[in-house]
Amino acid sequence: MRAEIEAIRTEHLTKSFMDIAAVQDLTLTVSGGEIFGLVGPDGAGKTTTIRLLTGIMDPTSGDAVVAGYHILKDPEAIKEQIGYMSQRFGLYPDLSVMENVHFYADIYGVPRKGREEKIDRLLAFSNLIPFKKRLAGNLSGGMKQKLGLACALIHKPTILFLDEPTNGVDPSSRRDFWRILYQLLRENVTIFVSTAYLDEAERCNRVGLMHRGRLLACGTPEEVKALMKGTILEVRCSRPREAMTFLRERLERGSVGLFGDRIHVVTQEPQRDTGIVEGLLGKADFAFRGIRPIEPSLEDVFVSVLAEEREGVAIG
Repeated sequence: MRAEIEAIRTEHLTKSFMDIAAVQDLTLTVSGGEIFGLVGPDGAGKTTTIRLLTGIMDPTSGDAVVAGYHILKDPEAIKEQIGYMSQRFGLYPDLSVMENVHFYADIYGVPRKGREEKIDRLLAFSNLIPFKKRLAGNLSGGMKQKLGLACALIHKPTILFLDEPTNGVDPSSRRDFWRILYQLLRENVTIFVSTAYLDEAERCNRVGLMHRGRLLACGTPEEVKALMKGTILEVRCSRPREAMTFLRERLERGSVGLFGDRIHVVTQEPQRDTGIVEGLLGKADFAFRGIRPIEPSLEDVFVSVLAEEREGVAIG
């Protein structure tokens, strides 16, 4: 059961570099014992947000409290309470797995007494026991991420910040990594994770959709999906990329997207547009294989919310 406490709170948090606002007026809360996912493309402001919350960077304006400590008044106290795994976590390739974990244990001041047992537990937790003596530089991408996580957890933080931890990692390793995060939840660790993978955001208790420094929507995946205006029609046909371009030229702007080998069409009138899409593709000599309404994914919602933002429509 999640602890009903406030682990993170931001109020109008803003960070500007010259005349560019990397984070704009960010207000959100994260409860203790939940996974909160900050989702958005490169340049959305995710990394800057995490650097502000971990006390690495000072805001231009606004406020934030992390683990009960103010980011400006008590940044060192925050660092004692959190674990932070950046996009380029500082593993030492010429040190073994064990030597890397001991190095971070020394940095965090973890007592020598009981340290070996703690390290063995973390490595077992991360499925790294068989690789204790292997040099970090010889690990696969997925194993490097698991080692980075073990190093970030060595001092038993109450809040764990992960900045795109599975970026560039193969799908199997991504699944393994998320299994480990779910195990951490059972120990009541609060997890704040940024990701560009919208399928990963589905795994979070709550998500925030971020674009160009602004939080566009926030809530449970179900609540965010409820922001979707209209119905999604999933279209299956030959040459889907060509068909998507063809449909975009003939249907409402911003309503057509490609998701794998399927085309998604957002419509306010699904019965009418089902016939229109089928007719257009048939006349253009695309092999039509079917069309049906489906539940939106977070990716569908994100695309829709961005389109509404560009058109000046109020969100939420």
